[in-house]
Amino acid sequence: MPVRPPLRLAAFVMDTVSHIQHGLWRHPEARQHEFDDVRMWIDLAKTLERGRFDTLFFADVVGLYGPADGDYTVNAREGLQVPNADPSILAAALATHTEHLGLAFTSSVLQAHPFEFARRVSTLDHLSRGRIGWNIVTSALDGAARNFGHDRLEEHDERYAWAQEYVDVVAKLWEGSWDDDAFRADKAAGVVSDASGIHRIDHVGQRYRVAGPHLSKPSPQRTPVLFQAGSSPAGRAFAARNAEAQFILTSTREKTAELIASTRADVAAAGRLPEDLLFFLGLTFVIGSTEEEARRRSAEIDELLSPDGFLLHSNLGYDPETGAALDPDTPLSQVKTQLGQSHLQWLREASPDREPTIRDLAGLSAKLRARVVGTPEQIADELEQWQDIGVDGINVMNWWLPGSYEEFVDHVVPTLQDRGLVQREYAEGTLRRKLFGHDQLPDRHPARRWRGAFS
Repeated sequence: MPVRPPLRLAAFVMDTVSHIQHGLWRHPEARQHEFDDVRMWIDLAKTLERGRFDTLFFADVVGLYGPADGDYTVNAREGLQVPNADPSILAAALATHTEHLGLAFTSSVLQAHPFEFARRVSTLDHLSRGRIGWNIVTSALDGAARNFGHDRLEEHDERYAWAQEYVDVVAKLWEGSWDDDAFRADKAAGVVSDASGIHRIDHVGQRYRVAGPHLSKPSPQRTPVLFQAGSSPAGRAFAARNAEAQFILTSTREKTAELIASTRADVAAAGRLPEDLLFFLGLTFVIGSTEEEARRRSAEIDELLSPDGFLLHSNLGYDPETGAALDPDTPLSQVKTQLGQSHLQWLREASPDREPTIRDLAGLSAKLRARVVGTPEQIADELEQWQDIGVDGINVMNWWLPGSYEEFVDHVVPTLQDRGLVQREYAEGTLRRKLFGHDQLPDRHPARRWRGAFS
């Protein structure tokens, strides 16, 4: 049989109580209500490294779900991504307790000026010896926009134009501001850095004016590994140009295969190689020593799920203009939103037999967190099928922390390793080297055009 490449594994988490499996924080073994205790995260990171996970990936939001002026009783009661904490600070702590695990975090173009963000990422990449990834998002919450001085979110496609300028600014700082040999630390000559190798970028664009130079010397990766999640037409175009890894959800294997194939074609059209973009599929797992046990445990999970939490998290059950709740029988095809276009499309694809309505949102959202139920061997069979249609990695979503990952590492990973589906040992070097075989962006990536551009 042909040798399979290893599936990449990412652990999808958030520094909050209820991330995406709403209601499960009440499980007796769940500790995510201890999200502000760094010791839990350190234990989790060590477990993931033991299981040879490639990346611990942090989601994040900077606003509340629901209407910007709406009541947030449900948010507070369910702990629906509030309270939360800054994942980049947590990544700094975890970098000192791990050796190989990648540490990726979400940061919106809305929330940090690109000059400050570039310095923060370079600092993290130095501290971790090159293990940082950045999930580029444009924010999908009107409340988040208001928290940063805007009346509301901009139009969906315009937010991606904003993101492109943002990426261009940070890439100029990371890739073009310092030459490789500018930092010398030459004690005999009394020279820390050679000024001729340090360059201002003098960026002037629609949104930003940044003079530079970058205040950090080049980190091991220079640019962090670039993640992205949007699969709308604008999101796919942005990913094809910029992203190295894309997180996707699924409705069917056929739709997922079509999405991957078409996006890889877009990557090639952007002048890159199709394999320059890895696809991580979001899945949840319910594991049992027998299929019967796994199905029993799955039913127990269903008893804890919160319909209110899932409905609110969909962010689609209200009129974006007035904030009023929509008629529960409104078809999703009639829902107008500037929020997650790909999320709305996935919801519709998850109900292929009929047009779903607002009333269906909670159940569809739960269904979209694709659940694999079975023994380790059955789970391995399922993952082989996903790999066969083009999936490069699995974004493992949890039911509760840290137990979901402990079970996966202890019971599923050995079976995957026996089949050659998961690496037994880490490659040396940076996160990008582990994933792609090189430390820094290849010359064909658009951000590399800034290398030497300011000399």
